[in-house]
Amino acid sequence: MKQPLADPGPALALIKPSVRGQPAYALKPFEARRKLNQNESPYDVPPELKREILERMAGASWHRYPEFVPARLLAQLSTRFNWPTDGILVGNGSNELIQATLAVSLETGDRVVAPTPTFSLYRLLTNVFGGCYVPVAFGADFRYNVEALSEVATAERARVIVLNSPNNPTGSALPPDGVDRVLEDTDALVLCDEAYQDFGGPTALGLLASSPRVVVLRTFSKALGLAGLRLGVALAHPSVAREIAKAKLPYNVNVLSLTAAEVLLAHPDLAGAHVPEIIATRDRTIQQLNSTPGLRVFPSAANFILIRCVALPAAEVFRRLLEEHGILVRDVSGAPELAECLRISVGTPEDMEAVVAGLGQILKA
Repeated sequence: MKQPLADPGPALALIKPSVRGQPAYALKPFEARRKLNQNESPYDVPPELKREILERMAGASWHRYPEFVPARLLAQLSTRFNWPTDGILVGNGSNELIQATLAVSLETGDRVVAPTPTFSLYRLLTNVFGGCYVPVAFGADFRYNVEALSEVATAERARVIVLNSPNNPTGSALPPDGVDRVLEDTDALVLCDEAYQDFGGPTALGLLASSPRVVVLRTFSKALGLAGLRLGVALAHPSVAREIAKAKLPYNVNVLSLTAAEVLLAHPDLAGAHVPEIIATRDRTIQQLNSTPGLRVFPSAANFILIRCVALPAAEVFRRLLEEHGILVRDVSGAPELAECLRISVGTPEDMEAVVAGLGQILKA
């Protein structure tokens, strides 16, 4: 028999009001034949690489902690990104590295400027650390408005500017000189979240040597198909990386994730081999959806597509895709800027043919 729970009021009073008033990051679970709601790769790690990972794990010492500094993986990442190992950090997903960067940057009341709509974790973590989140609207068709970002960041004396490019959930990519302009116009730390960069858009990696105010984030979850093992990478000036590392928990990446990453990076011909196909499928699907009456389709440089439902409410289209066609997408219409919008992860060609057909049937009816 369960014991009655005590009144949590006194305990909750000890939690920061800015945290209590913030909605948690959450995702409602659904079952579907075609899962296109989390921007994962539709292609698993190749079987031959899985076998190599598991063989190495069979010989690993599971009773020992992971390496405190994963030297082999850092050396591989140094080669991949042409950046010194002491300027590279790995985390339990790039989300942990976002958290660590904001943790060491923000004092109470510090401003964090970011475009809106964007990844909700930026706002949540800013509030948790006592900062003040300042959103700046995109331009038409969710294009980056770099001038507005710089103006607001200057006026607010922003401590951090977060640039997610390509941006989730809009698919928008910064212009090639976007980060340069922000650096020139502001004094802020510029956190460049490039989780989707493998699928399109420019990168800020070339600015790392000339600007210590740039931090670049990458992930193994999207193009490399390792979402289930959670591994992210931060690249920064070595002095900045040492400070960010202070907010990372020790032994934050487990042995299996480290081993899998080492194997994937040792086989660049196999790891991420499906990226060109995903890009081609995305572009073909956008072209097909542009011919579907009742939809507004936005440009995308990522592995997902944002659509606005014009003929029917987004919630109804979401429900009917799931119930009638077994297709699970992401209903993002709760955000004011995303009224009647759905985000569709790019799956296999067969997945996307089903999406186009399903949307056509629903909207025609």
